[in-house]
Amino acid sequence: MRNSPIYIIDADEARLRGLLAARAGDHGNRDQEHLLDLQLELERAFVVGANEVPTGVVMLHSRLSVTDLASGQRRDLTLVFPSEADAATGRVSVLAPLGCALMGYRQGDIVEWEMPGGLRRLRIDDVKPPAADPEDRGRLQ
Repeated sequence: MRNSPIYIIDADEARLRGLLAARAGDHGNRDQEHLLDLQLELERAFVVGANEVPTGVVMLHSRLSVTDLASGQRRDLTLVFPSEADAATGRVSVLAPLGCALMGYRQGDIVEWEMPGGLRRLRIDDVKPPAADPEDRGRLQ
C-alpha cells in the first residue's frame, strides 16, 4: 500500500462501495486481489466534496496522460466506473488492475502494477480533474 492519501468524491465513494459489495461473492473473479486492494484504499481514503480534491490527484473521471517507461509510448486515459469502460478510447475501469493501481497517485508519480506479462511502469505526466457535475462527466470525455 502506498503512503500518499487517496481522495474520493463523496458521491463516487458510495457507488464504489456498492460495486465492491456486489462483487464480494464472485470468487471466480480473477481480479479479486485488485478488488481487495481497492477496498483497502477506500478504507483509508479522504471522502471529500468535488471542490476539495488537491490538484493533480488521480480519481474517478480524471483524464490523464501517461508514459509507459518500458516502451516510451504515451497514452491518454480516463479512470471510470466499469459500466463506462472502453479500452479503445482509453476509458479504464477502476476495478481493473490498472485502474485500481492509478487511483490516488499524483501527476509526476511512477505507477507500478503486475500484469500477466510482468511488472509494468507508467509515469503520470498530466492529470485533468473530472467535471464538477457527475451528470456531465460522461459527456466531457
